[in-house]
Amino acid sequence: MDDKVVTGTPPESRFQVARGTLLADVWMGRLIRLGGVGVIAAVIGMLLFLLWQVVPLFSGAEVTPQAAVALRPGAVGFGEDESGEVVYAAHPDGTLRFVKASDGSSVTDWSPPAGSPAVTAVRVQSREGQVLLGHADGSVSSVTVSFKVSFASDGRRSVEPEVKSEPPRQVGEKGRAVTEVWAVRATNTRLFVVRQASPRGSELRALRLAERRGLGGRAVVTPGEPFAIAPDVDDVGQVLVPSTADSVLVLLPGGEVRAYAGEGDRMDLIQSFRPFPGAGRAPSAAGLIFGDVSAVFLSAEGEQRVWAIHPVKQSDGRSLRRWGEVREPVRLPGPGAGVWAAAGNKCYLLAAGGELQLRNLTTGSVRWQGEAPPGSARQVVFSRNYDRMSALAADGSLRRWKIEDHHPDSSWSAFFGRIWYEGADGPAFVWQSSSGSDEFEAKYSLVPLIYGTVKGTFYALLFALPIALLAAVYVSQFLRPDLRLIVKPLMEVMASLPSVVLGFLAGLWLAPVVDANLVPLLCALAALAPAGLASGWIWSRLPQPVRRRARPGLEFLWLAPVVFLCVCAAWSLGPSVESALFTVTDPSGAQVSDFREWWRVSTGLAYDARNSLVVGFVMGFAVIPVVFTIAEDALSNVPAALTSGSLALGASRWQTVWRVVVPTAVSGIVSAVMIGFGRAVGETMIVVMATGNTAVMEANPFNGMRTLSANIAVELPEAPAGHTHFRALFLGACCLFLLTFILNTLAEVLRQRLRERYKVV
Repeated sequence: MDDKVVTGTPPESRFQVARGTLLADVWMGRLIRLGGVGVIAAVIGMLLFLLWQVVPLFSGAEVTPQAAVALRPGAVGFGEDESGEVVYAAHPDGTLRFVKASDGSSVTDWSPPAGSPAVTAVRVQSREGQVLLGHADGSVSSVTVSFKVSFASDGRRSVEPEVKSEPPRQVGEKGRAVTEVWAVRATNTRLFVVRQASPRGSELRALRLAERRGLGGRAVVTPGEPFAIAPDVDDVGQVLVPSTADSVLVLLPGGEVRAYAGEGDRMDLIQSFRPFPGAGRAPSAAGLIFGDVSAVFLSAEGEQRVWAIHPVKQSDGRSLRRWGEVREPVRLPGPGAGVWAAAGNKCYLLAAGGELQLRNLTTGSVRWQGEAPPGSARQVVFSRNYDRMSALAADGSLRRWKIEDHHPDSSWSAFFGRIWYEGADGPAFVWQSSSGSDEFEAKYSLVPLIYGTVKGTFYALLFALPIALLAAVYVSQFLRPDLRLIVKPLMEVMASLPSVVLGFLAGLWLAPVVDANLVPLLCALAALAPAGLASGWIWSRLPQPVRRRARPGLEFLWLAPVVFLCVCAAWSLGPSVESALFTVTDPSGAQVSDFREWWRVSTGLAYDARNSLVVGFVMGFAVIPVVFTIAEDALSNVPAALTSGSLALGASRWQTVWRVVVPTAVSGIVSAVMIGFGRAVGETMIVVMATGNTAVMEANPFNGMRTLSANIAVELPEAPAGHTHFRALFLGACCLFLLTFILNTLAEVLRQRLRERYKVV
């Protein structure tokens, strides 16, 4: 049968695209554009959410005046219940009068028991719920004020005061009236201090009570003997008694401050200092800040200085805790008139020049300032929740303010500045967000976390980039195609390993191995590059017939054994190198060959088993597949015409790679490096499990670090929502976001310029 030949032009419908295909193309284009816009919107939304959480950190306090409470004239001190519903005023005769804060109506009165000695001094310690009464015979009695809260059947809340008094205790000299009284309670002791008039002016006497509690909870009180404080001082000015009950600060009229400390029935002079330099410059007001480690001194010239107890290293190597100035002087609007500390944080209120200033000790910032009540305030009390403060004015009225200051210890200097924290020997960047003590000074410096992020990323990229990029060059340009089809999928499988598994292996297996064999490992790493170069040089000098035995792309099968043997030899020499170079003398006088001890003794730096090297190895292992895959794709996509032309002009394989292929693919290589950088910066579980996760700022490669991402992962679940700690973690996330955004933007700009330079499409 004869074949039929088709002639003529094909129908036009054959060259037309189907309507369904066109619709699919249009909708897919719209979907892709929508996805791109959605990604941009998601990134912007994340940034806005972070800023929404962070902005409240930098807002000041809002202090709103409330209605004043009318008290009876002559009140010398006051206290209130936790909610501020009931206020009690103490009068010079020891009488306590309880009134409702809402309308000033009387609740009840309390007077000292009949037959008690005449009251000559009164001090109200509202925070402890205690009223101290000093008597004319030199004795002191303590009155405890508590409040019982009950609810009626209709839900109404009522607060009933309860007053308990202790019998007087003889603290001062008998027959001499007490003019001022203090008392503090520590863990197992109580300290009473009184001021009495003397022919020279005034003097201080104290009594210490030892308290022991049995299994039933009942305290056994053992009083000591009264003793004198500062017996060599003619006249005593203001007195500050820390809550530790083991020391007393005495301000002298001449401007000198003396610190006395001791246990038992004596206190000795341990230090004297002048808060304000210059003869005759005496503090006009002073007060201890919550925790009683720092003291604020105000001068009549309108200056503020802060002194605190901190360790001072002596010439013999010992460290003593002494008072020293820890803040720069601050100029006030006028003469200082008073300092009153908040109950639960490092804020304090000071009166100077007719103004009130609410300041924070840690940051030095002014949270709020306003007009002071007429006359000098006799006493200021902060609520335990730091949401209210009350001041007893000279006219007997009780002025009250509502406080809204949710983040008093936050500021730019707190997050990014060097601050001299309590108990430290100097200014430093510190992150320490929690402690077991209520008097803890929170430290929210993000600088150590940023430093740890950069440090961990540096060691990871230092290990990963040379391996990943050189491997990409070798696989794309030298390895046989059939082997490339095996190697590249294996590398991509490596990228799928969970980071928690890598962190687990690093913490439980790799860290002990590196710790026990550090010097052999370093010797092996040091020998790796020279061994490879030497092997390649020897291979290039072998006769052509010998080199032809290796198929193209399989030369590594001849070189790998030589490199492996050199590395094994270097590893075996490790103990000898450690004995020859890293020997120290232990406390017993014996010579010990241990790099870890040598490092600690020679450099004075710490050595941790889970250190930056371990993090570099494991994080580098996680980064290598990502960088390798992208860089290999970029190198493989270089047009074959360029490489063929270079080889045709007489260039060698290496010259073609380094002068043609790599410059052409450099934009893709930069992208690979930046994606690897982002992978290292955002890594969390490896850093948490493979390091000590300590926020330190040292370039020491043998200690750990804490990164921003690891810090967020560890502390965010435990941070109270809306608390300063919670928002500080979001500020760290914002810094991490901005860090990666800026670097990626710079990398993209660089990539585009390189792409334009080499005309890569």
